[in-house]
Amino acid sequence: MTKLTAADLKILDVLQADGRISNVELAERVGLSPSPCLRRVKQLEADGVISGYAALVDRRKIGLGVIAFVEVQVDRHNDAVAEAFRAAIVREPEVVACYAMAGGYDYMLKVVAQTLDTYAELTLKRLLRIPGVKDIRSSFVLEVQKDSTALPLGVGAPIRM
Repeated sequence: MTKLTAADLKILDVLQADGRISNVELAERVGLSPSPCLRRVKQLEADGVISGYAALVDRRKIGLGVIAFVEVQVDRHNDAVAEAFRAAIVREPEVVACYAMAGGYDYMLKVVAQTLDTYAELTLKRLLRIPGVKDIRSSFVLEVQKDSTALPLGVGAPIRM
């Protein structure tokens, strides 16, 4: 685990809200001069704390009207089944997140699709045909209340490192 200073946490907090901010403005917002601020950002990148930068796309504006959370149960628990499942899921662009779970189901998927029809096609023709998949259960999002990419950095109440 990387040892983060209060200044590092401030930098990360600002960058999570605006990854395109200039170094001069970032330095001003976190109370540093530009050179030390840039050095800290470069170090956070080198340490892998900042793993990349991305544009946040409004899914509805590009025609993705459905979000589903899909619980997946596999019938056999071994390395070959797990690897085959992971490889199949990576190939599915509609699956935007996949988590191995503890509990009644083995995996939780977050899926985005254009319509319920395109979601049904994904489920029936691709997900259920992945070797080892025993059962799936879908829950559909009716309304998004909060959808943040920002992690709780504890700027107000520091994370214990």
